[in-house]
Amino acid sequence: MTSPDQASGQRPMIEFRNVTKTYDGGRPAVDDLTMDIDRGRITVFVGPSGCGKTTSLRMINRMVEPTSGGILLEGQDVSHRKAAELRRSMGYVMQSSGLLPHRSVLDNIATVPRLNGVGKADARKRAQELLDVVGLSPDLGRRYPGQLSGGQQQRVGVARALAADPPVLLMDEPFSAVDPVVRAELQEELLRLQRDLARTIVFVTHDIDEATILGDKVAVFAVGGRLAQYAAPEEILRAPVDDFVAGFVGRDRGFRHLSFQEGHNVTIHPVETIEVDRLADPTVSVRSPWTLLVDAGGRPHGWVPQATRGSITRQADAVPGGSLYRRGDTLRRALDAALSSPSGLGVTVDDDGRAIGVVRAAEIFDLIESARLDRGRAEHNTAV
Repeated sequence: MTSPDQASGQRPMIEFRNVTKTYDGGRPAVDDLTMDIDRGRITVFVGPSGCGKTTSLRMINRMVEPTSGGILLEGQDVSHRKAAELRRSMGYVMQSSGLLPHRSVLDNIATVPRLNGVGKADARKRAQELLDVVGLSPDLGRRYPGQLSGGQQQRVGVARALAADPPVLLMDEPFSAVDPVVRAELQEELLRLQRDLARTIVFVTHDIDEATILGDKVAVFAVGGRLAQYAAPEEILRAPVDDFVAGFVGRDRGFRHLSFQEGHNVTIHPVETIEVDRLADPTVSVRSPWTLLVDAGGRPHGWVPQATRGSITRQADAVPGGSLYRRGDTLRRALDAALSSPSGLGVTVDDDGRAIGVVRAAEIFDLIESARLDRGRAEHNTAV
């Protein structure tokens, strides 16, 4: 498979060349790793515990030294650079954010620019700008890490990693310690940042879903530090190279593959709605078996079953509505919204989060089947 760097004639940003890492003469933590990491893309290292993915990441900035082999950064062997200087030239985000508790948010973000000789005023100005970049309110800059939520702390960690404008960003399971809702938000935020900034990102996770959502390419590591497969996420889901990869990806990889099928053809049907402040109004009647509860801005807040209409008089009494489908998103998101909804109808929202209708699972299944047949015919024609 030709990488984008190869296709454009550019040298890969990072190159592993027969890299092995062993500790105290034992079994390799990383075993003869050779791979190229494309510039301006997200490469995800994924695999079970003890497979060498974090060790491989940390060898890039010399937090761990290889036993043999070499790692090149923009064609230069990283072992020829001072470790502290190399680390300051890269962004690094870890699982626990690693913020200094006695420093304000702004001073945490300004840490690396200050170490690089930037004046305090300029470093804090850059830090203030980055709060907006990572989606945080400017007034949070005066707070301390202990006054922030877990998700906010991770955003500050990303801002700090970006403060010196690094070409490479290393991320070691940065979202694994937050709850699933916040994790999904942080993943979306990272993809938005990447669209704007186009950094070379190496991201470590143990979650194959996260890997396929974020990665332009995914490296699946096996226990013993062996690189089992390195390819685009679509290829890994469609054609695992061996039984280990197939088992790690899971039996539901066909469902995950729907993340790469666009949902532009999903039909959006009208839905009956009722506003929160009209729930207690006895003159408001509902005709549908399920009515969507929305706020004054049209944003969904749950479902009102027709059979319990009289007993539901406040937002807290409504039935939770499952996940949301944003118009034009993937078939996987559409199907998940429909299957997770108590009404069997997937709530569809616009870019501002306002409800615009619903999607139906049966129709999504028809689109999935149609796409499968089209793919089969295309593969047959290619083979012929």
